[in-house]
Amino acid sequence: MLPACRTEGDGFAIPTFDVLPSDVEGFMDELRTFQSAFHDCFARREPREHFFDYLVGQFSPLERKSIEPMALEVTGGNIRGMQRLISDGVWDEDQMRWTYHHLVAEEMGADDGVLIFDETGFVKKGADSAGVARQYCGPLGKVENCQVGVFAGYATRHGYALVDQRLFLPEVWLSEAYGARRRKCQVPDELTFRSKPQLAAAMLKGIVAEGLLPLRYIVADCLYGNKHNLENLRRNAYTVSTVHLDIPGARSTS
Repeated sequence: MLPACRTEGDGFAIPTFDVLPSDVEGFMDELRTFQSAFHDCFARREPREHFFDYLVGQFSPLERKSIEPMALEVTGGNIRGMQRLISDGVWDEDQMRWTYHHLVAEEMGADDGVLIFDETGFVKKGADSAGVARQYCGPLGKVENCQVGVFAGYATRHGYALVDQRLFLPEVWLSEAYGARRRKCQVPDELTFRSKPQLAAAMLKGIVAEGLLPLRYIVADCLYGNKHNLENLRRNAYTVSTVHLDIPGARSTS
């Protein structure tokens, strides 16, 4: 399905977001095929099926997509099974990421690909989710109780996709006062504080070492583009000769 273009004539086409029922005929079959690519990431059939139900729930028309309403929305959905998948389920995350990157590269990879780093916040009312704190929340444009994640996106003239993510853990979460909360949220004991640019650099290093996503440019906003953080990204970018940094205030490197 080739979408109409909202930016016809520009270097990178941005598709419209208008979707008709006829556009998604057979969607469930396509989703099942997509999910089957990740079967080897799960040791048992049950979590594999709960994973598929979770995907279906995320595509449902529900306004609040927490586990219980999603499980009730999905035909044959199991509330406890889906809860166990998210809270205690075990899967091979590295293999899942590798498989996903392989699919992205096959579908939309290009030598002039762009890797994009940015962050966003997720408002949380409670205090029991990992990393929740009063911090700047981009969608609200102010300090609020929220989680913050750093994300890597990949874009070419063929499309765009999220390709990696890291949860930002505020320094207070690694203090002695937060010990009980860390244990409740199952935060690994060996975890140390990493700034948002450091999280971006770690994702960049992993993507470059993996070698699946062809890319030429790395873009990010000013938080990641100050001199110290820029050098951190630059050192990682040097591992591939075709990567150029395109960050405000920076010159391209080759």
